[in-house]
Amino acid sequence: MPIPRPGPARPVLAVAAVSALVLGPAAPAASLPAEPAVYSVRGQYTGVAEHGHAVTMRGETYTTTSTFNVDLEGDQLLTAYCIDFRTGIVGDAWYREDRWDTYPGRGDFAEPGKVRWILLNSYPVTGLGELREDTGIAGVDASEALTATQAAIWHFSNGLDLEEVHQGPELEAGVVEGDVVRLYDHLVEHAEETPDEPGSALTVSPDRGSGLAGGTVGEFTVETSADEVPVTVDAPEGVELVDLGSGEPVTGVGDGSTVGFAVPADAGAGEATFTLEAEATVRTGRLFRGESDEPTQTLITAQDSEITVSDSASAAWDAQGGTPPPIETSESPAGAAGGTDPADRDERPLALTGGAVAALVAAGALALGAGAVLLLLARRRRAAAGTGTAD
Repeated sequence: MPIPRPGPARPVLAVAAVSALVLGPAAPAASLPAEPAVYSVRGQYTGVAEHGHAVTMRGETYTTTSTFNVDLEGDQLLTAYCIDFRTGIVGDAWYREDRWDTYPGRGDFAEPGKVRWILLNSYPVTGLGELREDTGIAGVDASEALTATQAAIWHFSNGLDLEEVHQGPELEAGVVEGDVVRLYDHLVEHAEETPDEPGSALTVSPDRGSGLAGGTVGEFTVETSADEVPVTVDAPEGVELVDLGSGEPVTGVGDGSTVGFAVPADAGAGEATFTLEAEATVRTGRLFRGESDEPTQTLITAQDSEITVSDSASAAWDAQGGTPPPIETSESPAGAAGGTDPADRDERPLALTGGAVAALVAAGALALGAGAVLLLLARRRRAAAGTGTAD
């Protein structure tokens, strides 16, 4: 993606606001599940991992390519490609893993399965030696492979076609345009729909449950890439975490496990929590979306990454004959500790792709045109009322 171009974010927001007034409210978003999962892997964009060369996608402006670092803290890093050509990346933006169908960017990300195929069959998952052998492109190097891979991703995420390849401004080695084009063509032509979306490294959903003593309280589903995850339970005496299928107490869970708290009938009001921690894998092709309402590029993991991750869930109950405690809405991930302060974001430059710049110019023209129409209507109303002069 492009080198960040300094510039205040406020004018973009102002134009967007005027455009919204002119065009009217957007169509309502698709319905979300009643209790969507808040996925556990969270990290901050900290800069470029590796530079590629620059490209011009047909109908768009010149832009650079790269992979990005997402810092999970504790010296854990994910490497990611961009899947949203037309939105800039915000410096220090916080990201959280999510599903493909939550994609918030511009373009419809219509073929995510093909994007994942490209990731699994190109650089860096596939080493240069194997890539050269598979494609017959004997001279392709790492920066050229990265460039072709990113361009092929944009082909399926934004519907764009590679038009030109340019020497990357951050790279000393020259670029062989033919090698980039040949690899891009190979990836686009051979990409297959890969239906298996990578799941979460570790997530429990929902994160809260409620009920009455005398039964099982909560229905928690575990999603994980680990084989088995040990469970730590903090609960009153007599309350056990059980498998909802067998009713047996559990000390470890796996992907797809469903559990709840078995609460004795004579128990008073109370609450319990269980915690999971494991060495797990963030799989290639996992989507990461920005936490803030301020748009930032959506990212997709470029390779498997082994991490240490934890998550927890809790349940509360009342005595038999009482009223189940209300389940409060989970705190928004954007407000979680360590997130970027909104005041800081206001002052931070917004990196724009060529497409985003074009969209900004178009929006500005639309806003100016709309302003002229509103001024004309106001003058006509004043003239009709005898308070102004007719044009």
